[in-house]
Amino acid sequence: MAYEVIRQPDHGRQVLIFESKEQVCRFTVDRFWEISERTINEWGRFSVALSGGKTPQDIYVEIGRVGQGMDWRAIHVFLVDERFVPPDDDRSNFRMIKKTLLDAIPIPVANLHAVATEETDPRTSAKGYEAELMKFFGTGPGSVPAFDMILLGMGEDGHTASLFPGVPDLQNDKRLVRAVEPAGARVARVTLTLPVINGARNVFFLVTGETKARTVRRVVEEQDPTLPASLVRPLEGALLFLCDREAGSLLDIDKGEAKSVSAGVV
Repeated sequence: MAYEVIRQPDHGRQVLIFESKEQVCRFTVDRFWEISERTINEWGRFSVALSGGKTPQDIYVEIGRVGQGMDWRAIHVFLVDERFVPPDDDRSNFRMIKKTLLDAIPIPVANLHAVATEETDPRTSAKGYEAELMKFFGTGPGSVPAFDMILLGMGEDGHTASLFPGVPDLQNDKRLVRAVEPAGARVARVTLTLPVINGARNVFFLVTGETKARTVRRVVEEQDPTLPASLVRPLEGALLFLCDREAGSLLDIDKGEAKSVSAGVV
């Protein structure tokens, strides 16, 4: 079962708390299939931006396992963000997504949109990926593409994509893709920006584990503006936080309109 907690209906924000990580996985896979099928039927193609990290790996494996019947010729896969490392590096998000999902499905190579980390520097790579977005979506300067779905993670520090606390100009960024310089032990990264994320039709936050509970509360209830995840507010699309029981353990359900729903229903 899941609890649906409705907050800020004007932004379409919903929080679903599942009993386990496995239920989060099953729900996400079902919604991926449903939304992609509906979108392809209506518009002829489906665009999704996938995140790296540990949380979504089981989801990608399951999509690969059950999704052989999906119309992959009409599905285009992009990356939310990428580390500026060679594509065969263990830290590469594309490498992880390829191993868990892409190698298991009959998707055309032309439908895979990876970040070109072979470029001379992250800024050049970011400009190239921005140009690819504009070409695919047919948008011009000043326009923002509309992904059909974006799957996001959330770090314990409140970062999402490669938008970290303290990164300047997050809310006023006019770029579609930006380079993020390394800090501490991090490597440089290339990431979609907030305007692109907030322009999506469906944004899913996938959050599991007790260590994320305090951050979830700061993002969902306090809407702490110092945390980039709090700044994800789709202008017209739906925003879902999909949490297991541990990640949602500090939320005050009584503050929202809470009700029990079947794990496959929103």
